[in-house]
Amino acid sequence: MIFDLPPILGLTPLIVYIILAFNPKIHPFVNVMIGVIIGGVLTKTNLLEFGKVVYTSLGSFLGLVGFIIMLGSGLGLILKETGVAENIVHIMMRKIGVNTMNKGILASMLTSLTMVFLLSTLTGGNAVIAPIIIPLVASIGMTPSTLSIILQSAGVTGLFISPFSPPMVTIMQITGMTYQQILLSASLPVCIPMWIITYFYARRVQKNTVGVYAYPEGTAVDKSDYKPTPEAARATIFFTVAIVSVMMYGIIFKVGVTHAVTVMFIAAIATGIGARLKANQIFEMVMKGCGQYVWLFFLFIMMDPFLAFIEKSGAFTALLEISQPFINATGKTGLAMLSAAIGVFAVQGAAVAQALMLDSVFRPIVDAVGLSMQTWALVVLIGSQMTSFAYPGLDMIAAMGTARSSDLKPMMKNGWMIIGVTMIICFISTLIFG
Repeated sequence: MIFDLPPILGLTPLIVYIILAFNPKIHPFVNVMIGVIIGGVLTKTNLLEFGKVVYTSLGSFLGLVGFIIMLGSGLGLILKETGVAENIVHIMMRKIGVNTMNKGILASMLTSLTMVFLLSTLTGGNAVIAPIIIPLVASIGMTPSTLSIILQSAGVTGLFISPFSPPMVTIMQITGMTYQQILLSASLPVCIPMWIITYFYARRVQKNTVGVYAYPEGTAVDKSDYKPTPEAARATIFFTVAIVSVMMYGIIFKVGVTHAVTVMFIAAIATGIGARLKANQIFEMVMKGCGQYVWLFFLFIMMDPFLAFIEKSGAFTALLEISQPFINATGKTGLAMLSAAIGVFAVQGAAVAQALMLDSVFRPIVDAVGLSMQTWALVVLIGSQMTSFAYPGLDMIAAMGTARSSDLKPMMKNGWMIIGVTMIICFISTLIFG
């Protein structure tokens, strides 16, 4: 550390990041860059050799995750432009039959979950389905407040069960566990109560907001006679066969986290072929879609040195030493609960970085006390993903905007209920798995 400052001050970039994250006028990428500069200065890093830092970051795990997110956006645009997304939404809504409020809530939950599962991005998946489902749910009187809760809470569970989503890829990398193991020990124990809470709370919010909030007159549209074009129907079949086949191959043969790139590319190409697009058209659509998330790719690239500088300062070790007495007194349960709580109320908008940060800070003591990887996977999932439910941030505001809602109060209540239940599940996991 510069001037022989105490290592704990190496957390300064993180503290500055958290403070600036509450300022909507500061772009997240600018925020990260400020943290990188502070971290570089504190650790006496020559910032004139910044190119070397970027070179290293491009080959990092965070760089891979950012690239996967970009490709997911590219795939999403192809699904939207070819009519596949609209066709999938209508098939699901029609199968359930949106003629009552309860069915409308279930259909919206399933549709959001499915599209986020397929695209591995919450905001992107919901953005694709929103123009399609809003006229349908408006026809049965669903309020924007109700739909916003569904889009955030049900949608995010699609990330938790997708084998190639950023959260799942990160947890597999951290723990060394297989997709099936994480699904059973972490994902489903979190998703099942979230589905239950979302369904029943959405019904309550609907009851409380009907007549208070509503979609503008003319929003509701009857699309019961919807028929996909031959190209859209064929592309839907090509997409479904391709993505299921490639995903199953990855799960069966355990090909690793990099398989997500293969999944995205093959699904995009298969969809384009099914829609009879030319190779140039497919490529241009993918690149246009990727362009929407280029900033996020660069953010992840810069997150690598951001974390590296904090680790280099010794701040993580110092933080661990401070929390050691509490962990010694409470054992595995205290470690799991403390780690999850720190994650939940830490940085918002960089869940993958949060997961890696939690692992960097607590992994030495996790191994020392013998905390099981089943419990650690659950802790990392809760600690990195529940932040978006703790206080208004990118995911919460995006869900409200996508649903055309301005009602924040039910979003906060829903978020705190989910956090409370998932923390209880974390406690139970330590009793079962240790």
